[in-house]
Amino acid sequence: MRLNQNILLLGKKVVLVPYTSEHVPRYHEWMKSEELRRLTASEPLTLEQEYAMQRSWREDTDKCTFIVLDAEKWQTQPGTSEESCMAGDVNLFLTDLGDPSLGEIEVMIAGVTRLGLTKFEVKIGQGNEPSIRMFQKLHFEQVAVSSVFQEVTLRLMMSELERQWLLEKTSHVQEKPYREGASEPC
Repeated sequence: MRLNQNILLLGKKVVLVPYTSEHVPRYHEWMKSEELRRLTASEPLTLEQEYAMQRSWREDTDKCTFIVLDAEKWQTQPGTSEESCMAGDVNLFLTDLGDPSLGEIEVMIAGVTRLGLTKFEVKIGQGNEPSIRMFQKLHFEQVAVSSVFQEVTLRLMMSELERQWLLEKTSHVQEKPYREGASEPC
């Protein structure tokens, strides 16, 4: 998404950077895992398809995609490539054009301050119990079950009190320019 293309979020343990073409080879290797594809309801893609997907997500106006980097490795080993520091990815999808305050989320910090979101949803495969439990611990409540897609939808409604709590818990996170002035090749 163009909104996060120049934003780096620096936390104590992780750094979130925009998903760029340099991250695709490692991401593609991860997605060769049958278990990971099953847990994320993903289809196998060729490397070329993965590059095309990354480009489309970068240009899409309703997605924010970040790559999670190991902050310690990224900060303490000068010259280390981002690809070698990758630990995962997080996404925010603006799924309801009629409700701009709603975002489907895979990480909570992505949308609270910049996008003004007040509701977060996750859609998780019914068999992915670890993810379901994790989001329930974060106070997400089940709002729907789809037998067709074999997934559950959990939602968190952010009250002002919860918003303040989250901002307090993430106050150490710094927003910095990401490769200021650099543009990614098409």
